[in-house]
Amino acid sequence: MNLDVLLQRQGFGTRRGCRVLVHQGRVAVRGEVIDDPDTQVEEEGTEFSVDGEAWIARGRVVLMMHKPVDYEVSRKPQHHPSVHSLLPEPLNARGVQAAGRLDTDTTGLLLFSDDGTLIHALTSPKHEVHKTYDVTLVHPCTPELIHALKSGVQLHDEPGPLSAVSAAATGPDTLHIVLREGKYHQVKRMIGAAGNRVLALHRPAVGSLSLPADLMPGEWRYLTNEELNRVWGAAPRARA
Repeated sequence: MNLDVLLQRQGFGTRRGCRVLVHQGRVAVRGEVIDDPDTQVEEEGTEFSVDGEAWIARGRVVLMMHKPVDYEVSRKPQHHPSVHSLLPEPLNARGVQAAGRLDTDTTGLLLFSDDGTLIHALTSPKHEVHKTYDVTLVHPCTPELIHALKSGVQLHDEPGPLSAVSAAATGPDTLHIVLREGKYHQVKRMIGAAGNRVLALHRPAVGSLSLPADLMPGEWRYLTNEELNRVWGAAPRARA
């Protein structure tokens, strides 16, 4: 494809604006400044830079973020900054969206993509992509609480009880819980219905994909090929 088309698809503006970028000598491909916007390049894997910032062209973006506290998972935040403010503008311009939400006070693994089919597959309850949470409770974690979460609790707006895939105490007032649905405020509501309250909430994993120990709060990175295979394994219909 033409270089200006690649730049447009990667989120660097309109096609006309991208042609101007190239004509101005602000774009390099594999280290060589290119001034012809009609230069032919491959969409997938081409190394390029704009104003000295390095990029690799991707036909589909899938990335992970370690969501920090006090950020909203929304493009139109109301009370706190948006997680999108932590991403480079070209990624936002090409339309990456979060696969599901985490509350403002919740931290942990958050996936983004510009592939709507993949996002739907990761978030749709019928695909049962498990979400794992580490919970700090207001009150002690009792055997009765664990039993209630595993056997099912009734929430006022649900047709039937919701149960955890697994739940286990990890300390006097902490627990590890795995859910299959990922509904609105589900962890907090289930624990509330079982007679306790959430003090802090962290999501270390989605499906078989875990938050890397070296990815600090507020940081993001693209998924590796191996991680992509795990994501597509959890959402097989999106791979086609």
